[in-house]
Amino acid sequence: MIDEIRIRNLGVISEAVLPLGPGFTAITGETGAGKTMVVTALGLLRGERADASTVRTGAESADVEGRWRVGDASRIQAVLDEASAELDGDELLVVRSVSSEGRSRASVGGRSTPAGTLAELGDALVAVHGQSEQVRLRSASAQREALDRFGGSTLADALSRFQHAFRKWRSDAAELADLITQRDARTREAEDLRVGVSEIEAVAPQPGEDASLAALAERLTHTEDLRLATAAAREALSSETDNTDAITMIESAKRALDKVSSVDPVLAASATELAELSARLVDAGHALSSHLASLEGDGDHDLDTIQDRRAELATLMRRYGPTLDDVLAYVETASKRLLELDSDGTRIDELTAQVAQNEEAVRSIGAELSSLRSSAAGRLASAVTEELHALAMPDAQLVVSVSVAPEFSIHGGDVVEILLAPHPGASPRPVAKGASGGELSRIMLALEVVIAGADTVPTYVFDEVDAGVGGAAAIEIGRRLARLAQTSQVIVVTHLAQVAAFATNHLRVVKDTSGEVTHSSVTRLEGSARQSEMARLLSGLADSESGLAHARELLDLAAISKSFSS
Repeated sequence: MIDEIRIRNLGVISEAVLPLGPGFTAITGETGAGKTMVVTALGLLRGERADASTVRTGAESADVEGRWRVGDASRIQAVLDEASAELDGDELLVVRSVSSEGRSRASVGGRSTPAGTLAELGDALVAVHGQSEQVRLRSASAQREALDRFGGSTLADALSRFQHAFRKWRSDAAELADLITQRDARTREAEDLRVGVSEIEAVAPQPGEDASLAALAERLTHTEDLRLATAAAREALSSETDNTDAITMIESAKRALDKVSSVDPVLAASATELAELSARLVDAGHALSSHLASLEGDGDHDLDTIQDRRAELATLMRRYGPTLDDVLAYVETASKRLLELDSDGTRIDELTAQVAQNEEAVRSIGAELSSLRSSAAGRLASAVTEELHALAMPDAQLVVSVSVAPEFSIHGGDVVEILLAPHPGASPRPVAKGASGGELSRIMLALEVVIAGADTVPTYVFDEVDAGVGGAAAIEIGRRLARLAQTSQVIVVTHLAQVAAFATNHLRVVKDTSGEVTHSSVTRLEGSARQSEMARLLSGLADSESGLAHARELLDLAAISKSFSS
């Protein structure tokens, strides 16, 4: 329930605190005092669109703060988790600010959040009934939702099972339709992939083969030049027929120095350097001999064959490359895709069977849902009709029609319509066409009173629910609001004393025009102050003796009525 609302610079309200609490709160006040600003404040806390025109003239922003007492957080826990908001014990703080430029900021549990989060919380915590809800009650979806709420947990379970089956049916049917529609294209894709994989596998390229073949081809092209140069270099270093090769000459120089190195340190060092140089030249000679042997072995390779192989690889790289690694990767990805495409036929067969099975489930659960709705429709119509008879509609007959829809939707296979026969013998007509604004207000109240037994909302807010009624009908409205307040918090903006008399908490919006700018505040009424406000509502005069007497009479009547109902 809403424990308290603080308003600052909203419309004519400069600053006000609304102590609400449990039970039935009536909000009254003179015309133009700002009673509707209370509903506007609630709308802002419920995520409704922010309007700069609601900001008080001269103020930079309008601010609304709501404190909720959340006994059972399960219905909003998912929203709180998504917003990273936390409860303070059992208290939830919701804040909304609207700048004079129209910018809006909101926070939940101390965390900044989009207005959409407020809307999700509001839908779970508060049901607001005003002129906009009268318009909504004219819609088929709102009428179906009202019947489903009345149907309780049994109907809710059937609806949940239906929606699960319906979503699976639609999902599988969409996949099946896509597979069938794309079958020709996917067949062509599979054929193209098979050609590519077959072509690559026929060549059987190896990783890095293109680079190694290029190097080998380059070497084969210059084999004779390379062989002659290598042989000449090796001969110069180490010759089997000539004693003037480099290694022999260095060895000769070293031996000459070795003979005197013991008496001359400089020559000893030179002899050591020559020994190291001789060893390096021997190693270089061995390397040249080995390379010369490999060059002579290249004669086993046919350059034309190698160039043909390189051409095959180049063709693959043009088609599936640009690199040989890309060609090899293509084979892997294409093979996986082929497995997927080749399973299309099996998948189509599986989906065809699955879609048929899902459709059967949808029809079966849909029939169960329709039966539950039809049964609930009769009970709802009877109960609401009884309520309407006490709400100055003594001859009205409410009918809740459940008919077969042209096709299934996520909500089932039914068209739900609320009809009203205003007097005996009249044909029931849709409330969208046959009910006035005042009648819609009473129908909404009757629906909520009846539905509350099956699906209680924590807080109900009614604005102008008593429009167009008075006298005994107004008393009955007050009595039913008090009954609804036994299980939920009820907040009512009213101009009728007969309704306000049943409230357990009476707030008055007070207008002050003593200054240049009109401003309003909110006062909690008790005792004689409440009797004076009731007298003003009744007669327009707060100090009228007859009005005060009538006010006391109404308060006594309400007290007796509440004691009987409890």
